Amino acid sequence: MRILLSRRSVPLLAFSIACLVTLNGSVITVAYGDTNIPRPDHVVIVIEENKSYGQIIGNKAAGYINQLANDGASFTNSFAITFLSQPNYLALFSGSTHGFPDDRCPISVSGDNLASELRKNGLSFAIYSESMPRIGYQGCEYGHYVRKHNPAVNWQDINLPPEANMPFEMFPSDYSKLPTVSIAVPNQANDMHDGATSDAIVRGDRWLRKNVDSYVQWAKRNNSLLILTWDEGDEDTSSANQIPTIFVGPMVKPAAYSIHIDHYDVLRTIVEMYGLTPMGHSTEAKPIVEIWRGDN
Repeated sequence: MRILLSRRSVPLLAFSIACLVTLNGSVITVAYGDTNIPRPDHVVIVIEENKSYGQIIGNKAAGYINQLANDGASFTNSFAITFLSQPNYLALFSGSTHGFPDDRCPISVSGDNLASELRKNGLSFAIYSESMPRIGYQGCEYGHYVRKHNPAVNWQDINLPPEANMPFEMFPSDYSKLPTVSIAVPNQANDMHDGATSDAIVRGDRWLRKNVDSYVQWAKRNNSLLILTWDEGDEDTSSANQIPTIFVGPMVKPAAYSIHIDHYDVLRTIVEMYGLTPMGHSTEAKPIVEIWRGDN
């Protein structure tokens, strides 16, 4: 008998109560145990584009990604907030789409976000965008770089300094020098956005192996966490905007997890890791507590 976990009423407590729902509809109340969320020295978030869960997980063309899924926590019920890229990036970074339903550029936003909250607490943040021409670039496009995939730039000179907005070539090779939280964004040629679906998946998977695997191997030996997710699913499929999301690190219990999460839940989890003030809809979101090893 398979048991599915419901998270709707799980509070963030040192000792939590949850409901287990069996296939015949009966409900069993059980205790989770210690739900303390770990505090990694670094979190690296890599965001891919426009592919649904079923297009990636179990697909041999995405061999490296599936290796990561096997090595970490792979979420089988992870969903984007909406369709089109920009509002999902904004949601993951700040807890809100700020009313933007599309990819218009430039946009004007305000308020708190992941970077500003980290900096208020004496912690650090940076975003690394492939093919962006220079530090602090605010243009809408440059080659395969597009601003709609760079949420942090919208707060530049408001509560984010230009030097936190960097080209991907500046991603540290000495991973101990990573900021507390960073976002790494491949360009449109490498993030599965452009080209035929099968070719885009192969190209994106190869990019990840080339550019992320050495960090992943280092992270496993250190207190560091990779979060790999997608902005949105393939709008042309019947996926209901279901996306792959994978957490890999020494603090994670490898397994496939059927809990329902979205971008706001991922943001709230990072907020809880560092004791930040929740922002936007992350205030109502549930932090992910089920995947962590008990020795954190």
